[in-house]
Amino acid sequence: MHELFPLFFVGGLVGFFSLVFLVAYMTIRKQKEAIGFDRNMKDGEIVRRLLVYLKPHIKSFILVIVVMAFSIAYDVVAPLIVGDIEEMIKNDFPMKTLLLYVGIYATILLVSLLCSYVQAVVLQKTGQKILSSLREDIFTHIESLSHAQLNTIPVGKLVTRVTNDTNAISMMFTNILVNLLKNVFVVVGVLTAMLCLHYMMTLMILSFVPFIVLFTVIFRKFSRKAYRKVKDSTTDINTFLSEHLSGMKIIQIFNREERKQAEFDAKNRELGRAKNNQIFVFGIFRPLVYMLYISSILCLFYLGGRGYIQDIQFMGQGITSGMLVTFYMYISKFFNPIQNLAEQFNWLQSAFASAEKIFTIFDMTPTVVDEPDAIDLPTVRGEIEFKNVWFAYEKDEWILKDVSFKVNAGETVAFVGATGSGKTTILSLICRNYDIQRGQILLDGIDIRKIKISSLRRHFGQMLQDVFLFSGTIRSNILLRKDDVSDEEVMAACRYVNADKIIDKLPQGLDEEVRERGSNFSSGQRQLFSFARTIIHKPEIMILDEATANIDTETEVLIQDSLEKMMNIGTLLMVAHRLSTIRHADKIIYLSHGEILEQGSHSELLAAKGRYYDLYRLQFDKETLKKKMA
Repeated sequence: MHELFPLFFVGGLVGFFSLVFLVAYMTIRKQKEAIGFDRNMKDGEIVRRLLVYLKPHIKSFILVIVVMAFSIAYDVVAPLIVGDIEEMIKNDFPMKTLLLYVGIYATILLVSLLCSYVQAVVLQKTGQKILSSLREDIFTHIESLSHAQLNTIPVGKLVTRVTNDTNAISMMFTNILVNLLKNVFVVVGVLTAMLCLHYMMTLMILSFVPFIVLFTVIFRKFSRKAYRKVKDSTTDINTFLSEHLSGMKIIQIFNREERKQAEFDAKNRELGRAKNNQIFVFGIFRPLVYMLYISSILCLFYLGGRGYIQDIQFMGQGITSGMLVTFYMYISKFFNPIQNLAEQFNWLQSAFASAEKIFTIFDMTPTVVDEPDAIDLPTVRGEIEFKNVWFAYEKDEWILKDVSFKVNAGETVAFVGATGSGKTTILSLICRNYDIQRGQILLDGIDIRKIKISSLRRHFGQMLQDVFLFSGTIRSNILLRKDDVSDEEVMAACRYVNADKIIDKLPQGLDEEVRERGSNFSSGQRQLFSFARTIIHKPEIMILDEATANIDTETEVLIQDSLEKMMNIGTLLMVAHRLSTIRHADKIIYLSHGEILEQGSHSELLAAKGRYYDLYRLQFDKETLKKKMA
């Protein structure tokens, strides 16, 4: 065995420096790579921003590290105790001594298990708090983004950020970081104990480390691609599901179920292939490391057993049977953390990629924000004025061109014109859903950019063509902004807009369930609920965008009656293609290609015999023809 010692010495030194290289390689390479994302953010910045969520729970993590130290003691001390027991039972020994050793071993084991339990509980609770805080922050930030920004991001991608990516960060705090630290400590502790016990046998074990380094480098290359593909495929399938589940009615109407099923199957198979590749990579890496583990044990049994039988010593160090048992246990505790380190570094890399994607959302600065000197408006009269307003959704593609008009407080003003003329855009600009590029929009003589957005929108009530109802009850949808309102006040608002005629027929009344997007109610019913939702908040200015479109005749009668009542509440701005809805408006503004062609009352515009007159005659002739055909 003497002739093998120089080989062990050289191999062990190479193995030790390979182990150092492995940790350095994983750390440095991690800063240059991303999974499923073109990394522009440095890891230092990601760590700094993640620490913001860690700092409130720093005491919990310190407790975990202290508890972890006791847990690691078992990995280091237990093999020594078993080795001593092996040495002891070869000779005569007092039973008390054996019982003492067994008691010490059992105590250390129980303490280790208890520490592991405490560690798991504390980490999971802390991780859930961090996860909750992170999700709340990203959801709040998404709420602050402007309409234009939200229109550019697929809903499925945002859902993935709030769910999958935040879970990856939670896993980093609750599992990856602590286990990385634990595995490093275990490797250092076990290696130190082995060196103190018999450094030549330790060097023999270290001679296998270069192969682990080689396998790990190769593993990282393929696992990186596998992680990237899984993340991209997951985001892709979430985006597909979000879009197509929302549009399932259209899919069924056009009988495209088979086509969409085929598209989903393709994306599902792509995700399945990505997962299989990931499993294959880990399925190759782990057996290779296990092969090295078995090889090291075989070498230990052969060379250590030979040294023990022949009583070979090197520099005064002999080999005992207890030492062989101890090293046998140490080998397992040495190889497992190294294997885990390689995998956990990749999981850490994955978590960093998820963190970067989340912070990319955080770094989206809202385009519509309060001015530094913005003010609150407790009340408004409802006077609105557009002064030479220019607006474009895309640069230089003007939707509104030098638009100017004035709406006096309490007036009802209607906007008419062809599709794409800018009617709905005007209503969106008044609420600052978008900011104009040129000109001014004044509310009671104050530029709306000088008013806080929350204060500005508080005075508006919007009733849109596509009414959105949230899952819950009719009551919760009507009381969207207020909670301190009695049922009597709710029903009074419903009676005012004729919604009570629908609610009274429902078994649960105001507590009737509203399914997702209000799918269990007709368009007209949803519209009346939106009227009640608007009226109960008593806005000074109301916006009505195509509220009578696609409404059945019976419900239209109720809506028309509601509109006549609402015209007396305050300033009312409305868009309607049915001119019968707006003929009683104080002012009608005719738009074409983003410009005002004419404005005036219904009778004034008919007398002028301009574009509005032509539109009115066209609708009148159509209605007359329908009556004759009926």
